[in-house]
Amino acid sequence: MVQPDALAARIEAGIADLRGAPGDSCRDAAPDGAELRREVRALAVAELAAARRAGTDALRAAFAERPLAARELVRGQTLLTDALVITAFDVARRHLHPLPNPTEGERLTLIAVGGYGRAEMAPHSDVDLLFITPWKVTGWAESVIESTLYILWDLKLKVGHATRTVSDCIRLGRDDITIRTALLEHRCLAGEAALAEELKTRLWDELFVGTEREFIEAKLAERAQRHSRQGGQRYVLEPNVKEGKGGLRDLQTLYWIAKYIHRVEAAAELVALGMFTADEYASFRGAETFLWGVRCHLHLIAGRASDQLTFDMQVEVAERMGYADHGGRRAVEHFMQDYFRHATRVGELTRIFLTALEAAHVKQAPALMRLFKRRRRVRPGYVERQGRLAVVDADSFLADPLNLLRIFEEALRTGLLLHPDAMRLIAASLPRFDSGLRDSAEANRLFLGLLLKHGNPERALRRMNELGVLGAFIPEFGRIVAMMQFNVYHHYTVDEHTIQCVSVLAQLERGELTESLPIATRILEEGVNRRVIYTALLLHDIGKGGTEDHSIAGARIVRRLAPRLGLNAEESETAEWLVRYHLLMSDMAQKRDLSDPRTVRDFAKAVKTRKRLDLLTVLTVCDIRGVGPGTWNNWKAMLLRKLYGATAEALETGLEDINRDKRESEAKRALRTALSDWPRAELRAETARHYGPYWQGLPTDTHVVFAGLLRGLGNGEIRMDLHPDDDRDATRACFALSDHPGIFSRLAGALALVGANVVDARTYTSRDGFATAVFWIQDADGSPYEAERLPRLRKTIERTFAGEVVAGTALEARDKLKRRERPFRIPTSITFDNEGSDLYTLIEVDTRDRPGLLYDLTRTLAASNIQIASAVIATFGLQAVDTFYVKDMFGLKLHARARQEALERKLRAAIAEGAERAAR
Repeated sequence: MVQPDALAARIEAGIADLRGAPGDSCRDAAPDGAELRREVRALAVAELAAARRAGTDALRAAFAERPLAARELVRGQTLLTDALVITAFDVARRHLHPLPNPTEGERLTLIAVGGYGRAEMAPHSDVDLLFITPWKVTGWAESVIESTLYILWDLKLKVGHATRTVSDCIRLGRDDITIRTALLEHRCLAGEAALAEELKTRLWDELFVGTEREFIEAKLAERAQRHSRQGGQRYVLEPNVKEGKGGLRDLQTLYWIAKYIHRVEAAAELVALGMFTADEYASFRGAETFLWGVRCHLHLIAGRASDQLTFDMQVEVAERMGYADHGGRRAVEHFMQDYFRHATRVGELTRIFLTALEAAHVKQAPALMRLFKRRRRVRPGYVERQGRLAVVDADSFLADPLNLLRIFEEALRTGLLLHPDAMRLIAASLPRFDSGLRDSAEANRLFLGLLLKHGNPERALRRMNELGVLGAFIPEFGRIVAMMQFNVYHHYTVDEHTIQCVSVLAQLERGELTESLPIATRILEEGVNRRVIYTALLLHDIGKGGTEDHSIAGARIVRRLAPRLGLNAEESETAEWLVRYHLLMSDMAQKRDLSDPRTVRDFAKAVKTRKRLDLLTVLTVCDIRGVGPGTWNNWKAMLLRKLYGATAEALETGLEDINRDKRESEAKRALRTALSDWPRAELRAETARHYGPYWQGLPTDTHVVFAGLLRGLGNGEIRMDLHPDDDRDATRACFALSDHPGIFSRLAGALALVGANVVDARTYTSRDGFATAVFWIQDADGSPYEAERLPRLRKTIERTFAGEVVAGTALEARDKLKRRERPFRIPTSITFDNEGSDLYTLIEVDTRDRPGLLYDLTRTLAASNIQIASAVIATFGLQAVDTFYVKDMFGLKLHARARQEALERKLRAAIAEGAERAAR
């Protein structure tokens, strides 16, 4: 590592050479002139830059060899920065602005503050400096400070600086908590030691002592605001390692408060003070080391200060830190699970520490309010302390291990939060959750009661999960704690997603979602087996993380767990079935054509009973709502309502009532009613011109629109109707034109060109040679396509069909992947299904989504003489599942295996070619 003395000696030697260089009369006459100062500064910058490069290279090489040794890198980065800063200051004082006999007012001290003062420097951290003068800044001090900063700026260091007197520091720190915090961590680097000592003494005597409560309140408020800015969740997709919940700033806040109150110099001193146990401090240190490692790797990868763990960064940091793919999961998923586990532990430690401090130091409620506040009665063995639930005697509490569950029931019953001492006691007692306790009928009764009895089970589940109780009581659940799913569809880790789902179910039961989820609310009001639905929802994703389908693995786990939790044989079987098929309703609704009678019949055969249909509907709604903000929308709601209603009717009246002839007759009757003002001959012609699938696949209002578009339509004419469909969160785009091959593909290409995402589509050919196509489209944010953009869409479609625009060529510039989305692996899967429809072959293409995907697929199908009757488009983050209902050119299903394989090769080639183009 670079040594300041050696570095200073090299610079001294260079300066001596400059001063002694012969033949420079100007220099002889004015050895301290401006020219010499420029040369001295240039020499110093060159030496320091070389030292910085050498030091940085050595640190990076060592970190590459030991990618988890973050503390060594942070310490080494601080020492390197010290050498550069101290030497620059020395050159400015001794060589650029020497002052042989300084006065009392011409003293100057250089102080490191903030993270630099704490001696915690990531590779591209800011260098925060404070220059202390006795009184007003003199001309000499101003020159020294300016020269020091210019040298550091020439080294491309990001320097924050201030010049103050000691009294200025006290005054400004009194009014500004940020300044006060920076001063709390000051460290003298160089200059007058007496000034540094005066600053330290006066800070404690005049600023810190006696203001502890004020500082704690400010830091707690600051922490809450910071968490809110970062999304308020620990488990966000792309966490901020420094500022996010459970990040480094939380640990630093803890240390700041501890230092402010107890004047500690290191977090290790908190053990002796009784603030942490030895095990808790070991967790603190482990989390801090891990988070610093992540932050340092982020800085080195980005080549700048970067604290956001974006998707592309996650992959590279995981690789640098030595993670590897195994157990059916990617290296990045293992890495992020470790990250979130550390973040959870940080949250637990800071909560225990800060809650205790808040109770001891933060202002209490006024006495009058406390007098009138209703006191909660707690059961024997518990006590309300500082507004939180505490244990009277730890030994008595632990004498019965069941108390480790009873305390959560008591917290829900009384509405009290757990006292930090109770949380610490529980966390330290996890080994008591042995097989005897887990298999205890009373323990399982207590646990199920937490879900069913108090109306807010998510509160108990989240606290149990954060303290490790949930994973200790259900070890299979422990595997999914902090488990990340590396995609942009799931906003939370698996355990947090599960708790969010349970929270949605509780909201439904409380009647809080009646307006947005009327069917699910009604189902619960009419009554379901709550033991079954809560158990199934809690365990629906418990099989994730292995190589096997998580629904199958999860069902096998539920087969063991449900009886243990107290469910009888029938309840256990139903819970197992729900977990095994928890994706069935979502898949059928989003990936199949609900207007095809076969879809409803197949789904009805799968669920068999109204009871299972009701339970699966509630579970499906909670599962989708629990994925994250914005995932649920009117489109999904409409699809699920439609599937539920049709299936419920089928189960009640019999599957034979679901047939095409009946639907066709009802649709024609409805159209006659809607167009009662039409001449009878025209109405008869309109009902006769369409084949059966047209009547079965579209609602009456769309039939009315097409009737108007087709009325008097000429052979070379294109008519369109664009209308917002608020019930589906989409815009309905209807097109009527002469039929010819590739219409679906050309329309899809034109829609992609104007930034419209197709979420559903139907196309039909009339008996007299016209095509009727309807697309439901959204914008990039999943909202209805804006009405003001519709004229452009109309013009683009007209130009496309006129041959003025070739969609494939025009899309090349638009069809691009964002950099942050490139690390995701989404394998392509193509399946052919001749059983899912009576009339069509279903081709399901599951691959990475991009703007030109639908156009590429439909163009390939058209070129292979495949007729597309309908397309159901489902997207899950970056994953697209496009299902096409098709026939061959003779109107037959694609039965021949060789034909299917040839078509699959063409589709895969089109996907690969488009993906390669999008990645350029």
